[in-house]
Amino acid sequence: MEKALIYVVEDDPDIRDLELYSLSGAAFEARGFASGAEFRQALRNTPPRLVILDLMLPDEDGLSILKRLRSQPQTASIPVILVTAKTTEMDKVKGLDLGADDYVVKPFGIMELLSRVRAVLRRADGGGKTAARTFKSITVDEEKWLVTVDGEKRELTYKEFELLKKLISYPDVVFTRERLINEVWGFDYIGETRTVDIHIRTLRKKLGPAGRYILTVRHVGYKIGESEN
Repeated sequence: MEKALIYVVEDDPDIRDLELYSLSGAAFEARGFASGAEFRQALRNTPPRLVILDLMLPDEDGLSILKRLRSQPQTASIPVILVTAKTTEMDKVKGLDLGADDYVVKPFGIMELLSRVRAVLRRADGGGKTAARTFKSITVDEEKWLVTVDGEKRELTYKEFELLKKLISYPDVVFTRERLINEVWGFDYIGETRTVDIHIRTLRKKLGPAGRYILTVRHVGYKIGESEN
């Protein structure tokens, strides 16, 4: 069986070597990079199955790298685990909103890291891409990482894309805010469900007139469908 290739982007050589040693011992193929520039060069040659990304790097912060990964179709679906020494709520929220699949906070145990790696890979393997989904004038094409309204491209953030994809996959199904937090932001997301309302508001605006198909179900949550009014 082919080993899953994992990239570790970490400027601290002791931490990086420990992560690489542990991943190799757990039957993964692991390659380490001390900077964003080294990582980008390797990414152009061979994309990995998963990236373990430190937030604090000498040439570029991890959030900028994550944002770039999620903005490009060829790398948008690569799972990313953030590693950070920061413990503030906002740092975690920013990372998850930009599309991180999970995070660990330094200092962390190797068994915890390996457990999170396996869990993220399982989720990624279970979420194979499907054909483009359409509702009325809205089309979500996961293969091309593209959203169009009446054939015109709309620029969405990673989480806006995932949120729309979730809703459009189940027309007329009502999603509670808690369920959307679970399924779009991930089970480890810690934050207010108001985050969902903010993303829905910006998503409607970006979809223009088609935003009317994202309906609010009072006291419950949201669905995609046609208004009965």
